[in-house]
Amino acid sequence: MTKFELIATCPMGLEAVLSRELKSLGYEDQLVENGRVTFYGTEIDICRTNLWLRTAGRVLVKMGEFEARTFDELFEGTKALPWSDWIPRDGEFPVDGRSHKSQLSSVPACQGIVKKAIVEKMKQRYDTEWFPETGSRFVAEVTLLNDVATLTLDTSGTGLHKRGYRTDTTEAPLRESLAAAMILLSRWRPERPLYDPFCGSGTILFEAALIGWNIAPGLRRTYNAQGWPNVTAAMWEEAREEAYDLMKDNLPINIVGSDIDRDAIQASLANLKSAGMSKEIKLKVMSVADARPEGDYGCIITNPPYGERIGTAPEVERLTKQLGQVAKQLPNWSHFVITPDKEFETKFGRKADKKRKLFNGQIECTYYQYFGPLPPR
Repeated sequence: MTKFELIATCPMGLEAVLSRELKSLGYEDQLVENGRVTFYGTEIDICRTNLWLRTAGRVLVKMGEFEARTFDELFEGTKALPWSDWIPRDGEFPVDGRSHKSQLSSVPACQGIVKKAIVEKMKQRYDTEWFPETGSRFVAEVTLLNDVATLTLDTSGTGLHKRGYRTDTTEAPLRESLAAAMILLSRWRPERPLYDPFCGSGTILFEAALIGWNIAPGLRRTYNAQGWPNVTAAMWEEAREEAYDLMKDNLPINIVGSDIDRDAIQASLANLKSAGMSKEIKLKVMSVADARPEGDYGCIITNPPYGERIGTAPEVERLTKQLGQVAKQLPNWSHFVITPDKEFETKFGRKADKKRKLFNGQIECTYYQYFGPLPPR
């Protein structure tokens, strides 16, 4: 098979984590840019990366890239691309668009031009004037940045952070891809205890279990490309069988979550049952002040209330101080906390060993990392 360019998108700040994920899957030839990593693969790699990537937003087929300062340049550049190699006669092909720092700043106008150009290209292949668009979905996207147009097809559909296990949520749930990144950036391994004292609906706990057991996060969901002629059902079946063969769900894990909100624990419990993990992950209704996690060389990984959508500023300060007191009683544990609070270290009572800027939705946060000793060999 001939390889082509694929793009895995991600939130700002997670590019290096996504790059490492791709390398661990065998995709060494990469270009890392803001919010995306470009790599090379074939049709079956569309299946594998959609199933396996934990921190990506979507996997896109890169159709082409060219300068476009005028609508004529956008039309001709789009028309020159091989759309009919991917989209069948009955395919549905809506067009999304974005523009930043470009002369072509009207996104609806650019979408209309791209749609028209794709139709003209399709007419050449299929010798027809009308397309019913009743078949599989091929979402094209035009992204204009500094007068350069990038044209893609979305293989994923719904964002990859939607794993399919979360049936119930709390008021401000953490996105699954960010939770996975927090775990991947920590030193946690499945043989170490993991505790989340503000577990909410349990996102960090679930993502830790998926990582610890080497379960592909996308096994429970569907994708746009499942209906594409080029990406056959046999390819999807092969990729899924590979993923099932690589599972290690017989490994013992020590993952515990607690929250003072009883409704949050009930939501987490419902999600655990949906995912078939209710026996492995332990939950408690408990204040962080009473937290006493068991075991040595464990990791606290947590997303405490911010005071943005949950909790008041005095409550957040009190909880942060209580979390710092818990950390003092766990000298051989590591601690990882995401928060937008610029005064977190002062309230926590200790300078972080490492800090990293991440975004929780639209909220700019800092990921504070406190590294304890590693378990003895």
